[in-house]
Amino acid sequence: MRLLIMSDTHLPKRARDLPPELWQQVDQADVVLHAGDWVSTELLDRLEERSRRLIGVYGNNDGPELQARLPLVAMEELEGLRLAMVHDSGASRGREERCASRFPDADLLVFGHSHIPWDSTAPGGLRLLNPGSPTDRRRQPHRTFLTAGVRRGGLTEVVLHRLPERGR
Repeated sequence: MRLLIMSDTHLPKRARDLPPELWQQVDQADVVLHAGDWVSTELLDRLEERSRRLIGVYGNNDGPELQARLPLVAMEELEGLRLAMVHDSGASRGREERCASRFPDADLLVFGHSHIPWDSTAPGGLRLLNPGSPTDRRRQPHRTFLTAGVRRGGLTEVVLHRLPERGR
């Protein structure tokens, strides 16, 4: 199973659309994960139409329309991998221990909010992933997203993709 992981798209405030490279990944993914801060429902509609399967949560910049359609926390099982997803995991200090305590039955926690890519493992084995943002790099050197595989209940082939500068 191939996963595409994104967050903090902030459309149309930070960009008019997702980068073409990301739309190509949507077409190839078995499951698309979006960890919040969509900003408008248009992207949700388009991803629902184009994705084989879409799992999303709402973020702090998502208004009542998105909150009515998306959960604050998503819990899913993907080929035996127990996934939890939330927009904001809190401060980076103590994140692994705090999240492992909050999501004791998860193998993977996907989160966003900071726009900073993150990949770590908590004591006990919970993997934490933040894909960064494909539209708003903030203080990061690149706009980013993640892809990963799932096989026999495990996460494989986690890759952080750096998007080219706009206009290139």
